Amino acid sequence: MGTFPCKKFKKLLVANRGEIAVRIMRAAKEMGIATVTVYSDCDRKSLHVRYADEAYPLIGNTPDETYLNIEKIINIAKRSKAEAIHPGYGFLAENEEFAKECENAGIVFVGPTPDTMKSMGDKVGARKTAKENGIPIIPGSEEPISTPEEAKKFAKKIGFPVMLKAKAGGGGKGMRLVCSEEEMESAFRLASSEAKTAFGDPSLYIEKAIQKPRHVEVQIIGDSFGNILHLWERDCSVQRRHQKIVEESPSPGIGDSLRKKIVESAVKMAKAVGYLNAGTVEFLVEGENFYFLEVNARLQVEHPITERVTGIDLVKKQFLVAWGEKLDIEQKDIKRLGHAFEFRIYAEDPFNNFAPSPGLIKDLKLPGGFGVRVDTGVYPGYEVPIYYDPILMKVIIWDETRDKAIIKAERALSELQIRGIQTNIPFHFWLLNHPVFKEGKYWTRFIEETFKGLEEKEEEIEKFAIAAAIKYLEETERRKFTIEKTTSISKWKIAGRMEVVKRL
Repeated sequence: MGTFPCKKFKKLLVANRGEIAVRIMRAAKEMGIATVTVYSDCDRKSLHVRYADEAYPLIGNTPDETYLNIEKIINIAKRSKAEAIHPGYGFLAENEEFAKECENAGIVFVGPTPDTMKSMGDKVGARKTAKENGIPIIPGSEEPISTPEEAKKFAKKIGFPVMLKAKAGGGGKGMRLVCSEEEMESAFRLASSEAKTAFGDPSLYIEKAIQKPRHVEVQIIGDSFGNILHLWERDCSVQRRHQKIVEESPSPGIGDSLRKKIVESAVKMAKAVGYLNAGTVEFLVEGENFYFLEVNARLQVEHPITERVTGIDLVKKQFLVAWGEKLDIEQKDIKRLGHAFEFRIYAEDPFNNFAPSPGLIKDLKLPGGFGVRVDTGVYPGYEVPIYYDPILMKVIIWDETRDKAIIKAERALSELQIRGIQTNIPFHFWLLNHPVFKEGKYWTRFIEETFKGLEEKEEEIEKFAIAAAIKYLEETERRKFTIEKTTSISKWKIAGRMEVVKRL
């Protein structure tokens, strides 16, 4: 197990952007830590730049030029005399080379050790570790698969459908569902190319595809004294293209007995690798069966819902561990209260295959009230760039029960107004009103199999999608709209507005 020096750093560089950079700096300031941030050319006027005590340009716009450039970030840390770096999530958050360079420069890396990143970043190796520790894994390859021909042979052995997955990473990159031998060659080529672009390693492995799984993850945190704690689970099954859109805690799809097995397995996995700092152990769940998926060695996008139901600030606990101190809580202290959701708000058009929608935010009104938290890095007049993930903010909802939280979410999202660009807010209204979601019976491919937007051929589904958009308009504009069917099922006219969802 690695350890951090017992040093209460007083100056922190946040090597990230947007809402997560702001969220980390807020926690740092409350702990008396000065904040430094970095920014690309197009982020010069971003909120995280305004919020930091010091901000330094990275010069350029592409991720490789800026937030993925280890040399530039380390040099800025030295120049600013930052004693520690927090990577946030994405970009360099799970990059073992970056963690090593911080260590070599005498800078505290707020996250797991390089060795842990290496062992958990290798998905095949992580599967082996899980298996050796008695944690169920999905049937799959023990070693990377080198060619489409080898992949076909192995897939026939375990049976189609199968999942091709990147050996070196996660987050949906380098991942393809393959349902037949005929699909393998194209899927293998695309997955391998995407894996190389995202992680610098084209290697793939194969797993048996679970037909209707839930994606359940357990938040963990460990200190250098060998203490590993879990902060219960989150359900992240509302996804599109393997990317999460809505998360909730607790999971509505598992009972207490299965929950106990899953969280105990997460702690066992973390202890097996001597896990340090915050991370997530992820599982696929089908019925009463669960299977180890991967370990994300970083803070997750959806960490606020865990904070909301446990009352624990995870970033502050990360700082405590990075100072070399013992965690100031025990497992028995970690209780849960109520139910929380996180709704990711993206600059994208859900009725055009979720295509990105960069541009100028002309007006912005955020929701509020008891049980509503908004983490964001944007403001009126902000230009959403084309170079990065199009997430604008996260709306976190809490209430005493899941049903009450759903009602509150609809109220809060009706108050959220973003003018000038397309957003996925109408999608969230569609989701909140869908009976499968209301009953908590969704699965990881629920969106792909159910939500077709304006292109859906089945009249009722299409009408449902438009009705959700109208409901959003009525809430935000306080006006009434009606639906009139035109000669084509695929087109709808809404009180003088053609294809209103495309004009939100």
